[in-house]
Amino acid sequence: MLRKIRIVAAALFFALITLLFLDFTGAAHAWLGWMAKIQFLPAVLALNLGVIIALVILTLLFGRVYCSVICPLGVFQDIVSWISGKRKGKKNRFGFKKEMKWLRYGLLVIFIVLLILGLNSIALLIAPYSAYGRIATALFAPIYGWCNNLFASIAAHFDSYAFYPTDVYLKSLPVLIVAAVTFIILVVLAWRGGRTWCNSICPVGTTLGLLSRFSLFRPVIDTDKCINCSLCGKRCKASCIDTKNHKIDYSRCVACFDCIDNCHSGAIKYKFVCGNRHNAAEAKDSGNNGRRAFITGMALAAGAATVEAKKKKLAEGLATLEEKQVPPRTVKPVPAGSVSLKHFYSHCTACQLCVSECPNNVLKPSARLATLMQPEMSFQDGFCRIECNRCSKVCPTGAISLVESAADKSSIQIGHAVVIPENCVVNRDGVSCGNCARHCPVGAITMVPKEGTRLSVPSVNPEQCIGCGACEYHCPARPVSAIYVEGHEVHKER
Repeated sequence: MLRKIRIVAAALFFALITLLFLDFTGAAHAWLGWMAKIQFLPAVLALNLGVIIALVILTLLFGRVYCSVICPLGVFQDIVSWISGKRKGKKNRFGFKKEMKWLRYGLLVIFIVLLILGLNSIALLIAPYSAYGRIATALFAPIYGWCNNLFASIAAHFDSYAFYPTDVYLKSLPVLIVAAVTFIILVVLAWRGGRTWCNSICPVGTTLGLLSRFSLFRPVIDTDKCINCSLCGKRCKASCIDTKNHKIDYSRCVACFDCIDNCHSGAIKYKFVCGNRHNAAEAKDSGNNGRRAFITGMALAAGAATVEAKKKKLAEGLATLEEKQVPPRTVKPVPAGSVSLKHFYSHCTACQLCVSECPNNVLKPSARLATLMQPEMSFQDGFCRIECNRCSKVCPTGAISLVESAADKSSIQIGHAVVIPENCVVNRDGVSCGNCARHCPVGAITMVPKEGTRLSVPSVNPEQCIGCGACEYHCPARPVSAIYVEGHEVHKER
């Protein structure tokens, strides 16, 4: 019964949190946004003490239930491992493996050091929630979008608007590469060894493993009933049951209850064990803690600029416009609610949830090594609308604080517009324009007479500008806009 409950709960959590990343309408977050906020690392970065305490208590009571039910990457590995067992026709294919302490704790130390040094983009490559977010956004979301567009096409044929098409394009080549490599590694490890990633690489798994050693409820081996058939160890995807010595490594046990379900003699029970670190059989042996060696180096190579496959067309859908190029910004703008670049990048886990939820295609993953895959604002495909606060609603880590209303957002200066006179079509082609001034939502741009002509050129009031990018997006100059947004390292109030 415990195993069935765990499977149902895990399947529900996995399906819903995956939908959170795939949904492009924004409707899912109103009901499911809390699922991202109860993930361990986002809660830690957001200093969400309520969630952190709840997860610690959950682990101290019942073991690593978080890893087997709440963590989407853990459940994903279970799915791959289950499919592997079905294909091979061998459910009982695992065996006990000694804990690789040097790898587990070495990676955990490196992970923490990288976070302290502010190198989040490198550290978060192995963070479970972020890794799954990148996989869902870069690999699963396009398939979801294509299926939606297929249904939209079929529905339109029958004059139905139950579905509407959405743009499907490559948002970031680095994210795609990292997501694909992570996906392949996960599938290979889970296919062959079950929870190898969780118990050898994952920093969250290692952290919770330190707590689960002292959990009050654990699977316990009754040596009087055990017939030494080894079925429990062969079914254990965490490879943590030493059947020869009747021991269970609780730091690696993910509380999946497969061993209990597979034991035909009833020798394994999930029971309350107070104040005893080991199970009954383990009490005879003090065990050997071993030495913890630390990994001394970690390298990351990432490159290639962001590839945008989306084509811009005129309203008539006939003439194709030349793609805009990203202007040479000194400071990349980040969303309202981020407070500052330092705060944003130190809290962001690069999970891609805000990128997938952005309705105006403004947030794009960074291709720079220092902030690799963390979102930054780009105005080639849209601009940040004053009434939109979706990114601040979905962020689970506090990297983007909640911006309650349009009035609040219109008072935050994330950057300011800068004019490049030689690019302006008024100066370059001698034609009137004024697009930037017409579309500025806060009236920060005015058109002033150009000396010696009847034409007018834009002038920006930096104290009024909020850096929304409407001017840059609507500027007709190609390939680089005549006006662009320069970000602020610390956001201001106007």
